[in-house]
Amino acid sequence: MKKIAILGSGTVGQTFATRLNALGYEVMIGTRNLQEKLAAPGKDGAKNGFAQWHEKNGTIKAGTFEEAAAFGEMILNVSQGANSIAVLNLAKAKNLEGKILVDISNPLDFSKGMPPGLVPELSNFNSLGEEIQKTFSNAKVVKTLNTMWCGIMVDPSIIKGDHINYICGNDEAAKTTVKEFLNTLGWKDQNILDLGDLSSARGTEAVLPVWLRIYGAKKMGAFNFNIVS
Repeated sequence: MKKIAILGSGTVGQTFATRLNALGYEVMIGTRNLQEKLAAPGKDGAKNGFAQWHEKNGTIKAGTFEEAAAFGEMILNVSQGANSIAVLNLAKAKNLEGKILVDISNPLDFSKGMPPGLVPELSNFNSLGEEIQKTFSNAKVVKTLNTMWCGIMVDPSIIKGDHINYICGNDEAAKTTVKEFLNTLGWKDQNILDLGDLSSARGTEAVLPVWLRIYGAKKMGAFNFNIVS
């Protein structure tokens, strides 16, 4: 699968698009309204980060969520987790049908400020990954890469030693394809831990509140977890 759609145009989406483009994939990044995204002023009144990034990465296609989903043979969801169902509805179910949908988002709830918790309806006995699969039943949802900083997601070698990336999903063939995709990013097989079906997303999404507190203590995101025994 050489055509990759990325739903979400923030830092995570840009990080994936840049890396995948460098690896030779055809990439299209999707946003809600491309013209508004390009025209929006940055915090300092200058061009915003997306406009600057897009100028530097002109070979990467950009469009709406629907256009990106139609383009991609594989789809990466890196939208804000609390909004992911709405984003995927904008992408249109017909464009997700039969495709592998890699869910990298987390259902963070910022309603009470920082640090966030998890959206109650998407935690404990449910998860964002499961909700996406229930809502878009003809897609093949695989959850992975959602427990770390985006720089490590796309290049695990930037930190030393062994560290773990979790994967889960209901479709074994889809998970195998995603594991091969992870290999191209630099993830070794022995560092990809298969947790079984998509209900395991309840656990991996719950890692984020811990990750955020470690980030707050260390003041940096270039770390990950490992399992020793």
